[in-house]
Amino acid sequence: MMKNIFELSIEQLKEIAQALRSRVEDGLSKENQEVQCIPTFINPKTSNVEGQAVVLDLGGTNYRVASVDFVEGKASIRPENGFKKDLSVMKTPGFTETQLFEAQADLIKEIKRDQEAPIGYCFSYPAESLLDGDAKLLRWTKGVDIPTMVDKPLGKPLVDYLNKESSPQFTGIKVINDTIASLFAGLTRTEYDGYIGLIVGTGTNMATFIPSGKVSKLDKNIEAEGLLPINLESGNFRPPHLTNIDCIVDALSDNKGAQRFEKAVSGMYLGEILKAVFPYHEFEKKFDAQKLTTIMGYPDIHKEKHVQVARWIYERSARLVAASLAGLTLALVSYTPSIKRIRLVAEGSLFWSEDRKGINYKDIVDETLRELLDDLGLKDVVVDIHKIDNANLIGSAIAALS
Repeated sequence: MMKNIFELSIEQLKEIAQALRSRVEDGLSKENQEVQCIPTFINPKTSNVEGQAVVLDLGGTNYRVASVDFVEGKASIRPENGFKKDLSVMKTPGFTETQLFEAQADLIKEIKRDQEAPIGYCFSYPAESLLDGDAKLLRWTKGVDIPTMVDKPLGKPLVDYLNKESSPQFTGIKVINDTIASLFAGLTRTEYDGYIGLIVGTGTNMATFIPSGKVSKLDKNIEAEGLLPINLESGNFRPPHLTNIDCIVDALSDNKGAQRFEKAVSGMYLGEILKAVFPYHEFEKKFDAQKLTTIMGYPDIHKEKHVQVARWIYERSARLVAASLAGLTLALVSYTPSIKRIRLVAEGSLFWSEDRKGINYKDIVDETLRELLDDLGLKDVVVDIHKIDNANLIGSAIAALS
Protein backbone atom coordinates (compact mmCIF):
# COMPACT_ATOMS: atom_id res chain seq x y z
CA MET A 1 0.00 0.00 0.00
CA MET A 2 1.48 3.35 -1.05
CA LYS A 3 1.52 6.26 1.38
CA ASN A 4 -0.79 9.12 0.41
CA ILE A 5 1.69 11.99 0.12
CA PHE A 6 -1.13 14.25 -1.07
CA GLU A 7 -3.19 13.95 2.11
CA LEU A 8 -3.73 17.21 3.98
CA SER A 9 -4.97 17.40 7.56
CA ILE A 10 -7.50 20.00 8.68
CA GLU A 11 -4.70 21.75 10.56
CA GLN A 12 -2.62 21.98 7.39
CA LEU A 13 -5.63 23.24 5.42
CA LYS A 14 -6.21 25.91 8.07
CA GLU A 15 -2.59 27.01 7.66
CA ILE A 16 -3.15 27.26 3.90
CA ALA A 17 -6.32 29.31 4.49
CA GLN A 18 -4.48 31.69 6.80
CA ALA A 19 -1.62 32.00 4.30
CA LEU A 20 -4.05 32.90 1.49
CA ARG A 21 -5.69 35.52 3.69
CA SER A 22 -2.27 37.04 4.45
CA ARG A 23 -1.34 37.13 0.74
CA VAL A 24 -4.66 38.82 -0.10
CA GLU A 25 -3.90 41.55 2.42
CA ASP A 26 -0.44 41.97 0.87
CA GLY A 27 -2.00 42.26 -2.59
CA LEU A 28 -4.49 44.89 -1.44
CA SER A 29 -1.72 47.05 0.05
CA LYS A 30 1.12 46.72 -2.48
CA GLU A 31 1.52 46.17 -6.22
CA ASN A 32 3.03 43.06 -7.82
CA GLN A 33 2.50 40.73 -4.89
CA GLU A 34 2.13 36.95 -4.96
CA VAL A 35 -1.67 37.36 -5.00
CA GLN A 36 -2.04 40.49 -7.12
CA CYS A 37 -5.57 41.62 -6.15
CA ILE A 38 -6.24 43.64 -9.33
CA PRO A 39 -9.09 46.18 -8.94
CA THR A 40 -11.81 46.39 -11.60
CA PHE A 41 -13.19 49.92 -11.92
CA ILE A 42 -16.77 48.97 -12.71
CA ASN A 43 -19.56 49.42 -10.19
CA PRO A 44 -22.05 46.71 -11.18
CA LYS A 45 -25.75 47.18 -10.62
CA THR A 46 -27.24 44.81 -8.10
CA SER A 47 -30.81 45.74 -9.02
CA ASN A 48 -32.72 47.49 -11.80
CA VAL A 49 -30.48 46.01 -14.48
CA GLU A 50 -32.37 46.83 -17.69
CA GLY A 51 -31.57 46.93 -21.39
CA GLN A 52 -29.74 45.05 -24.11
CA ALA A 53 -26.02 44.39 -24.41
CA VAL A 54 -23.92 42.52 -26.94
CA VAL A 55 -21.50 40.23 -25.14
CA LEU A 56 -18.17 38.86 -26.37
CA ASP A 57 -16.44 35.97 -24.59
CA LEU A 58 -12.85 35.28 -25.62
CA GLY A 59 -11.77 32.39 -23.42
CA GLY A 60 -8.47 30.93 -24.53
CA THR A 61 -9.02 30.71 -28.28
CA ASN A 62 -12.70 29.77 -28.09
CA TYR A 63 -14.87 32.76 -28.92
CA ARG A 64 -18.58 33.36 -28.63
CA VAL A 65 -21.00 36.23 -29.05
CA ALA A 66 -24.54 36.74 -27.79
CA SER A 67 -27.18 39.38 -27.19
CA VAL A 68 -28.32 39.59 -23.56
CA ASP A 69 -31.59 41.32 -22.68
CA PHE A 70 -32.40 42.26 -19.09
CA VAL A 71 -36.09 42.80 -18.37
CA GLU A 72 -37.07 43.41 -14.74
CA GLY A 73 -33.69 42.05 -13.66
CA LYS A 74 -34.06 38.76 -15.55
CA ALA A 75 -31.60 37.90 -18.31
CA SER A 76 -32.49 36.26 -21.62
CA ILE A 77 -29.73 35.23 -24.01
CA ARG A 78 -29.99 35.02 -27.82
CA PRO A 79 -28.99 32.56 -29.14
CA GLU A 80 -29.28 30.43 -26.01
CA ASN A 81 -25.56 29.68 -25.57
CA GLY A 82 -24.20 32.28 -27.98
CA PHE A 83 -22.75 31.96 -31.47
CA LYS A 84 -19.43 30.09 -31.22
CA LYS A 85 -16.22 30.16 -33.22
CA ASP A 86 -12.77 28.58 -32.92
CA LEU A 87 -10.22 31.40 -32.94
CA SER A 88 -7.10 29.24 -32.62
CA VAL A 89 -5.91 31.09 -35.74
CA MET A 90 -4.85 33.73 -33.19
CA LYS A 91 -1.85 31.52 -32.43
CA THR A 92 -0.56 31.83 -36.01
CA PRO A 93 2.83 33.61 -36.11
CA GLY A 94 2.40 37.12 -37.50
CA PHE A 95 -1.34 37.26 -36.74
CA THR A 96 -2.31 40.95 -36.43
CA GLU A 97 -4.66 43.12 -34.41
CA THR A 98 -6.69 43.93 -37.52
CA GLN A 99 -7.07 40.24 -38.35
CA LEU A 100 -8.31 39.62 -34.81
CA PHE A 101 -10.86 42.43 -35.11
CA GLU A 102 -12.03 41.06 -38.47
CA ALA A 103 -12.47 37.56 -37.03
CA GLN A 104 -14.38 38.94 -34.05
CA ALA A 105 -16.56 41.19 -36.21
CA ASP A 106 -17.65 38.31 -38.47
CA LEU A 107 -19.48 36.69 -35.57
CA ILE A 108 -20.79 39.96 -34.12
CA LYS A 109 -22.55 40.59 -37.46
CA GLU A 110 -24.69 37.51 -36.76
CA ILE A 111 -26.40 39.40 -33.93
CA LYS A 112 -29.51 41.10 -35.29
CA ARG A 113 -30.02 44.48 -33.60
CA ASP A 114 -32.51 47.29 -34.07
CA GLN A 115 -31.06 49.66 -31.47
CA GLU A 116 -27.75 50.97 -30.19
CA ALA A 117 -26.17 48.81 -27.51
CA PRO A 118 -23.09 48.65 -25.29
CA ILE A 119 -20.63 45.75 -25.40
CA GLY A 120 -19.57 43.58 -22.48
CA TYR A 121 -16.25 41.88 -23.26
CA CYS A 122 -15.14 38.89 -21.19
CA PHE A 123 -11.42 38.72 -21.98
CA SER A 124 -9.52 35.80 -20.45
CA TYR A 125 -5.95 37.03 -20.79
CA PRO A 126 -3.98 39.09 -18.23
CA ALA A 127 -5.26 42.66 -18.33
CA GLU A 128 -5.32 45.69 -16.05
CA SER A 129 -8.66 47.39 -15.50
CA LEU A 130 -8.81 51.07 -16.47
CA LEU A 131 -10.89 53.76 -14.79
CA ASP A 132 -13.29 54.04 -17.75
CA GLY A 133 -14.18 50.31 -17.62
CA ASP A 134 -11.82 49.37 -20.45
CA ALA A 135 -8.73 47.22 -19.77
CA LYS A 136 -5.08 47.31 -20.83
CA LEU A 137 -3.50 44.10 -22.10
CA LEU A 138 -0.56 43.17 -19.86
CA ARG A 139 0.67 40.15 -21.82
CA TRP A 140 -0.54 37.35 -24.06
CA THR A 141 -0.61 33.74 -22.86
CA LYS A 142 -1.84 30.38 -24.22
CA GLY A 143 0.38 30.55 -27.31
CA VAL A 144 -0.97 33.90 -28.62
CA ASP A 145 1.43 36.73 -29.46
CA ILE A 146 0.13 39.96 -31.03
CA PRO A 147 2.79 42.40 -29.74
CA THR A 148 1.19 45.60 -31.07
CA MET A 149 -1.73 45.15 -28.65
CA VAL A 150 0.33 44.82 -25.44
CA ASP A 151 0.17 47.75 -22.98
CA LYS A 152 -2.78 49.29 -24.88
CA PRO A 153 -6.53 49.45 -24.23
CA LEU A 154 -8.47 46.46 -25.53
CA GLY A 155 -11.99 47.81 -25.81
CA LYS A 156 -11.95 51.20 -27.49
CA PRO A 157 -9.95 50.15 -30.59
CA LEU A 158 -12.38 47.25 -31.12
CA VAL A 159 -15.46 49.47 -30.78
CA ASP A 160 -13.94 52.05 -33.16
CA TYR A 161 -13.30 49.27 -35.68
CA LEU A 162 -16.83 47.85 -35.36
CA ASN A 163 -18.53 51.24 -35.60
CA LYS A 164 -16.97 51.90 -39.02
CA GLU A 165 -19.50 49.44 -40.44
CA SER A 166 -22.05 48.82 -37.69
CA SER A 167 -25.53 50.23 -37.75
CA PRO A 168 -26.95 50.71 -35.17
CA GLN A 169 -23.73 51.83 -33.44
CA PHE A 170 -22.14 50.40 -30.31
CA THR A 171 -22.27 52.93 -27.49
CA GLY A 172 -19.31 51.78 -25.42
CA ILE A 173 -17.52 48.77 -23.97
CA LYS A 174 -16.64 47.31 -20.57
CA VAL A 175 -13.84 44.72 -20.39
CA ILE A 176 -13.64 42.18 -17.56
CA ASN A 177 -12.02 38.79 -17.02
CA ASP A 178 -13.91 35.51 -16.63
CA THR A 179 -13.61 35.42 -12.83
CA ILE A 180 -15.08 38.92 -12.49
CA ALA A 181 -17.84 37.86 -14.91
CA SER A 182 -18.73 34.94 -12.61
CA LEU A 183 -18.68 37.31 -9.65
CA PHE A 184 -21.06 39.75 -11.37
CA ALA A 185 -23.37 36.93 -12.47
CA GLY A 186 -23.92 36.12 -8.80
CA LEU A 187 -25.54 39.53 -8.34
CA THR A 188 -28.70 38.23 -10.01
CA ARG A 189 -29.62 37.11 -6.46
CA THR A 190 -29.56 40.05 -4.05
CA GLU A 191 -30.29 38.41 -0.68
CA TYR A 192 -26.61 37.69 0.08
CA ASP A 193 -24.12 39.70 2.14
CA GLY A 194 -21.07 38.72 0.08
CA TYR A 195 -20.15 37.29 -3.31
CA ILE A 196 -17.27 35.24 -4.72
CA GLY A 197 -16.52 34.22 -8.30
CA LEU A 198 -14.44 31.06 -8.72
CA ILE A 199 -12.89 29.33 -11.73
CA VAL A 200 -11.59 25.77 -11.44
CA GLY A 201 -11.12 24.42 -14.93
CA THR A 202 -8.03 24.48 -17.12
CA GLY A 203 -6.75 27.14 -14.71
CA THR A 204 -7.99 28.58 -11.42
CA ASN A 205 -8.73 32.01 -9.98
CA MET A 206 -11.02 33.84 -7.54
CA ALA A 207 -12.69 37.26 -7.44
CA THR A 208 -14.71 39.10 -4.81
CA PHE A 209 -15.85 42.53 -3.62
CA ILE A 210 -13.62 44.38 -1.14
CA PRO A 211 -14.45 47.68 0.62
CA SER A 212 -12.50 50.33 -1.28
CA GLY A 213 -11.02 51.66 1.96
CA LYS A 214 -9.22 48.32 2.44
CA VAL A 215 -7.52 48.57 -0.98
CA SER A 216 -4.74 50.79 0.34
CA LYS A 217 -2.54 50.48 -2.75
CA LEU A 218 -4.94 52.59 -4.83
CA ASP A 219 -3.49 55.80 -6.20
CA LYS A 220 -4.63 58.72 -4.05
CA ASN A 221 -6.03 60.40 -7.18
CA ILE A 222 -8.47 57.54 -7.73
CA GLU A 223 -11.83 58.24 -6.18
CA ALA A 224 -13.29 54.90 -5.17
CA GLU A 225 -16.26 54.39 -2.87
CA GLY A 226 -18.17 51.38 -1.63
CA LEU A 227 -17.18 47.91 -2.79
CA LEU A 228 -14.53 47.33 -5.44
CA PRO A 229 -14.52 44.15 -7.59
CA ILE A 230 -11.12 42.51 -7.10
CA ASN A 231 -9.59 39.90 -9.41
CA LEU A 232 -7.25 38.05 -7.05
CA GLU A 233 -5.18 36.18 -9.66
CA SER A 234 -5.01 33.54 -6.92
CA GLY A 235 -3.50 30.86 -9.15
CA ASN A 236 -0.11 32.39 -8.35
CA PHE A 237 -0.53 31.75 -4.59
CA ARG A 238 2.29 29.60 -3.13
CA PRO A 239 0.53 27.48 -0.52
CA PRO A 240 2.44 25.71 2.24
CA HIS A 241 2.45 21.90 2.36
CA LEU A 242 3.10 21.17 -1.32
CA THR A 243 5.06 18.01 -2.10
CA ASN A 244 8.28 17.16 -3.92
CA ILE A 245 6.07 15.94 -6.76
CA ASP A 246 4.63 19.46 -7.08
CA CYS A 247 8.19 20.79 -7.29
CA ILE A 248 8.93 18.38 -10.16
CA VAL A 249 5.78 19.49 -12.04
CA ASP A 250 6.79 23.11 -11.52
CA ALA A 251 10.37 22.49 -12.69
CA LEU A 252 9.13 20.86 -15.90
CA SER A 253 6.65 23.66 -16.66
CA ASP A 254 7.25 26.58 -19.01
CA ASN A 255 6.71 29.13 -16.20
CA LYS A 256 8.86 27.73 -13.40
CA GLY A 257 8.19 29.30 -10.02
CA ALA A 258 4.87 30.85 -11.03
CA GLN A 259 1.25 29.71 -10.55
CA ARG A 260 2.14 27.15 -7.87
CA PHE A 261 -1.43 26.93 -6.53
CA GLU A 262 -2.78 26.49 -10.06
CA LYS A 263 -0.26 23.72 -10.72
CA ALA A 264 -1.53 21.80 -7.66
CA VAL A 265 -5.23 22.41 -8.34
CA SER A 266 -6.25 22.98 -11.96
CA GLY A 267 -7.27 20.64 -14.73
CA MET A 268 -4.30 21.49 -16.91
CA TYR A 269 -1.87 20.08 -14.32
CA LEU A 270 -3.56 17.20 -12.45
CA GLY A 271 -2.49 14.70 -15.10
CA GLU A 272 1.06 16.05 -14.96
CA ILE A 273 1.10 15.34 -11.21
CA LEU A 274 0.06 11.73 -11.83
CA LYS A 275 2.73 11.34 -14.51
CA ALA A 276 5.36 12.72 -12.13
CA VAL A 277 4.42 10.09 -9.52
CA PHE A 278 4.97 7.35 -12.12
CA PRO A 279 7.78 8.72 -14.33
CA TYR A 280 8.54 5.35 -15.93
CA HIS A 281 4.93 4.49 -16.81
CA GLU A 282 3.43 5.32 -20.17
CA PHE A 283 0.68 7.93 -20.28
CA GLU A 284 -0.75 9.98 -23.11
CA LYS A 285 1.21 13.16 -23.81
CA LYS A 286 -1.86 15.37 -23.28
CA PHE A 287 -3.15 14.12 -19.96
CA ASP A 288 -5.60 16.50 -18.28
CA ALA A 289 -8.17 16.28 -15.47
CA GLN A 290 -10.77 14.71 -17.74
CA LYS A 291 -8.48 11.74 -18.36
CA LEU A 292 -7.66 11.63 -14.64
CA THR A 293 -11.37 11.32 -13.75
CA THR A 294 -11.74 8.62 -16.41
CA ILE A 295 -9.09 6.54 -14.61
CA MET A 296 -10.98 7.06 -11.34
CA GLY A 297 -14.33 6.21 -12.89
CA TYR A 298 -13.27 3.02 -14.65
CA PRO A 299 -10.96 1.24 -12.18
CA ASP A 300 -11.47 -2.18 -13.81
CA ILE A 301 -9.49 -1.19 -16.92
CA HIS A 302 -6.68 0.75 -15.21
CA LYS A 303 -3.87 -0.16 -12.84
CA GLU A 304 -4.99 -0.13 -9.22
CA LYS A 305 -2.17 2.17 -8.13
CA HIS A 306 -2.97 4.64 -10.92
CA VAL A 307 -6.61 4.73 -9.79
CA GLN A 308 -5.63 5.21 -6.17
CA VAL A 309 -3.18 8.04 -6.80
CA ALA A 310 -5.54 9.73 -9.29
CA ARG A 311 -8.19 9.89 -6.58
CA TRP A 312 -5.70 11.29 -4.05
CA ILE A 313 -4.70 14.05 -6.50
CA TYR A 314 -8.35 14.85 -7.30
CA GLU A 315 -9.35 15.03 -3.64
CA ARG A 316 -6.36 17.17 -2.70
CA SER A 317 -7.23 19.63 -5.47
CA ALA A 318 -10.76 20.05 -4.09
CA ARG A 319 -9.53 20.42 -0.52
CA LEU A 320 -6.96 23.04 -1.56
CA VAL A 321 -9.74 24.99 -3.28
CA ALA A 322 -11.80 24.76 -0.08
CA ALA A 323 -8.85 26.08 1.93
CA SER A 324 -8.40 29.03 -0.42
CA LEU A 325 -12.12 29.84 -0.16
CA ALA A 326 -11.90 29.64 3.64
CA GLY A 327 -8.97 32.07 3.57
CA LEU A 328 -10.86 34.52 1.37
CA THR A 329 -13.94 34.22 3.59
CA LEU A 330 -11.76 35.03 6.62
CA ALA A 331 -10.62 38.21 4.87
CA LEU A 332 -14.15 39.23 3.84
CA VAL A 333 -15.57 38.78 7.34
CA SER A 334 -12.64 40.70 8.86
CA TYR A 335 -13.48 43.65 6.58
CA THR A 336 -17.27 43.37 6.96
CA PRO A 337 -18.20 41.50 10.19
CA SER A 338 -21.91 41.56 9.27
CA ILE A 339 -21.35 39.04 6.44
CA LYS A 340 -23.28 35.82 7.16
CA ARG A 341 -24.28 34.52 3.71
CA ILE A 342 -21.96 34.40 0.71
CA ARG A 343 -22.99 33.42 -2.79
CA LEU A 344 -20.22 31.55 -4.61
CA VAL A 345 -20.64 31.21 -8.38
CA ALA A 346 -18.29 28.47 -9.56
CA GLU A 347 -17.27 27.91 -13.16
CA GLY A 348 -15.04 25.30 -14.75
CA SER A 349 -15.27 21.71 -15.93
CA LEU A 350 -13.11 20.37 -13.07
CA PHE A 351 -15.20 21.99 -10.34
CA TRP A 352 -18.39 20.42 -11.71
CA SER A 353 -16.78 17.07 -12.59
CA GLU A 354 -18.12 13.82 -11.17
CA ASP A 355 -16.41 10.84 -9.58
CA ARG A 356 -18.47 7.81 -10.61
CA LYS A 357 -17.01 5.73 -7.77
CA GLY A 358 -16.61 8.36 -5.06
CA ILE A 359 -17.51 11.89 -3.95
CA ASN A 360 -17.91 14.57 -6.62
CA TYR A 361 -15.48 17.50 -6.64
CA LYS A 362 -18.03 20.15 -5.65
CA ASP A 363 -19.17 18.05 -2.69
CA ILE A 364 -15.58 17.61 -1.43
CA VAL A 365 -15.13 21.40 -1.62
CA ASP A 366 -18.45 22.02 0.14
CA GLU A 367 -17.83 19.56 3.00
CA THR A 368 -14.22 20.64 3.56
CA LEU A 369 -15.10 24.34 3.45
CA ARG A 370 -17.83 23.85 6.05
CA GLU A 371 -15.43 22.03 8.36
CA LEU A 372 -12.75 24.69 7.93
CA LEU A 373 -15.12 27.59 8.60
CA ASP A 374 -16.34 25.87 11.75
CA ASP A 375 -12.76 25.35 12.95
CA LEU A 376 -11.76 28.92 12.06
CA GLY A 377 -14.50 30.45 14.22
CA LEU A 378 -16.94 31.17 11.39
CA LYS A 379 -19.68 28.66 12.25
CA ASP A 380 -22.37 31.25 11.51
CA VAL A 381 -21.11 32.03 7.99
CA VAL A 382 -22.72 30.07 5.15
CA VAL A 383 -21.20 29.80 1.66
CA ASP A 384 -23.80 28.72 -0.92
CA ILE A 385 -22.26 27.21 -4.05
CA HIS A 386 -24.15 27.88 -7.30
CA LYS A 387 -23.79 26.98 -10.95
CA ILE A 388 -25.14 29.57 -13.38
CA ASP A 389 -25.48 28.66 -17.04
CA ASN A 390 -23.63 31.18 -19.20
CA ALA A 391 -22.29 33.07 -16.17
CA ASN A 392 -19.66 34.75 -18.40
CA LEU A 393 -22.33 36.17 -20.71
CA ILE A 394 -24.63 37.32 -17.91
CA GLY A 395 -21.83 38.86 -15.86
CA SER A 396 -20.40 40.69 -18.88
CA ALA A 397 -23.85 42.05 -19.74
CA ILE A 398 -24.25 43.37 -16.18
CA ALA A 399 -20.88 45.12 -16.58
CA ALA A 400 -21.93 46.66 -19.91
CA LEU A 401 -25.28 47.89 -18.55
CA SER A 402 -23.90 49.30 -15.28
